[in-house]
Amino acid sequence: MAPLDLAAGTPLEALLPSLEGAPPALAIPAYRAWLAANAASPLAFAAWFNLGVQCAAAGDRAGAIEAYRQALARKPDLHQAAVNLGLALEASGEAEAALAAWQGALQPDEARLLLLNHSGRLLEGQKRYAEAEQALRASLLTDPRQPDVVQHWSHIRQKSCLWPLHAPGIPGVAARDLVLQSGPLGILALTDDVALQREVTAAWIARKVPPAPARLAPEGGYRHDRIRVGYLSSDFCRHAMGTLIVELLERHDRGRFEVFGYCSTREDGSALRQRIIAALDHHVPIGTLSEEAAARRIRADEIDILVDLNGLTQGARLGALRWKPAPVQATYLGYVGPVPLPELDWLICDAQVVPPDQAMHYAPRPLPLAGLYQANDSRAPALPALTRREEGLPEDAFVLCCFNNFYKITEDVFGAWLEILHRLPHAVLWLAEDNATGEETLRRHAAARGIAPDRLIVAPRAEPARYLARLGLADLFLDTFPYNAGTVASDALRMGLPLVTLSGRSFASRMAGALLQAVGLPDCIATTLDGYMATAVAHGSDPARHARARAVLAGGEAWRRSIGDSAGFTARMEAALEAIRLRP
Repeated sequence: MAPLDLAAGTPLEALLPSLEGAPPALAIPAYRAWLAANAASPLAFAAWFNLGVQCAAAGDRAGAIEAYRQALARKPDLHQAAVNLGLALEASGEAEAALAAWQGALQPDEARLLLLNHSGRLLEGQKRYAEAEQALRASLLTDPRQPDVVQHWSHIRQKSCLWPLHAPGIPGVAARDLVLQSGPLGILALTDDVALQREVTAAWIARKVPPAPARLAPEGGYRHDRIRVGYLSSDFCRHAMGTLIVELLERHDRGRFEVFGYCSTREDGSALRQRIIAALDHHVPIGTLSEEAAARRIRADEIDILVDLNGLTQGARLGALRWKPAPVQATYLGYVGPVPLPELDWLICDAQVVPPDQAMHYAPRPLPLAGLYQANDSRAPALPALTRREEGLPEDAFVLCCFNNFYKITEDVFGAWLEILHRLPHAVLWLAEDNATGEETLRRHAAARGIAPDRLIVAPRAEPARYLARLGLADLFLDTFPYNAGTVASDALRMGLPLVTLSGRSFASRMAGALLQAVGLPDCIATTLDGYMATAVAHGSDPARHARARAVLAGGEAWRRSIGDSAGFTARMEAALEAIRLRP
């Protein structure tokens, strides 16, 4: 999710002899000289503030912090100094001091929003969701006409499992407008109505990503002997995307394809990142480039097909895509919903996740692969040997698990899980740690429905190998709806863990169903919530039925010949890329 668009203060040049446009190297000594000669001046607060701005621009955070504090000492209601002081403290790693600066600031009404929004943003980043939700709600009660704040407030409530999601509402904002301002990630977990998802994402793009002034790539394409395919991502690292995409990059037929990786990824030092970089013919770091500069670099490489792996997720380079640096541009895997960016030509999918009766609602145009949509890594990971006792699980219980993020858990789905626990008194529910606010909320909902505390178990975060091994300890994976598990569902099936899902209309609500179809477990796919509960209860109460599902997955052969068939997937992906390539 993109961060809130919050501006820092600007120099108060109108109050002092102008140094506008002067570089910090000249402005800083000029302000210090002025302060030395005019220490008692009633305008000293402005000079200190401007000195702080210049120090911040020069990278001198300590100098900026001291200057802003001096400005506030002389004018406590200088809210611009409080804003900038907090930003400088935050950048220096002093989060609590930053919050104190913002929360303790004296400010007029028009400045209150900026201070609340900065506090909410920082608290959200620290997963202090209860406090963040309160700060952003206070901001919206002051001025409800802030779609970015609505987006973050709504998503914080999703992550906190605060239901009903938009209750008690925001005065001045209609319920439908709260939904329309949910944001790209939040809307996937809110509804399986594709047309509504597209309306929300189109509004977000219109607000956030203006059109570029020019198209860079030739409309007719290029004449290259090999197809130059560029993959654009901020997740070439130890990330779910990196895990899924790495073997495709390795397996591309170099006789027909030349592979470029346009990388905005932060270095994490992982073995997976090194493997991804090694799989690229050309690793092109663009993290420090502007959107235009990144687009011009892609254009200079004469990329035939640019495959965006972010979509509308954090780290996306949508501004670069708007320059149309490649004649054909597709989006794949990072965002499993409509991405109505006019410069995108294709949404790579399959006929299961985007059925024909829903295709007209998507933008860009769906490009169904001949088989399963999901790339994967067929390499067998080395896993630790774990026991239920080590993981805090009862030995004799039927372990229901869901390792999805909390924001995917809806009121209806959690209610279904609690009903399943009532019908299976020997079962426990095993979740992955996400955030303290959400965990507290879920435990409160469970207690209200009469579920004993020890039947809800939360596993602490773990390294990838331990996470995979844990899946092998559970009996049944309970999926979320309308935003299914994707990578996690694939991992569960790989580890021999049957999965029950609820399939709807949207890509996000059909991912796990496509995976179950691929491995040969279609009877684990429900189309109603009642059917979902009945299927889960049948697995927990009928050992023979559950054993049959286990047998389908046993040994991993079903996974390897379907989801894990990386050679077959690469061939299908390459056929699709060849079909959409343009030649002059």
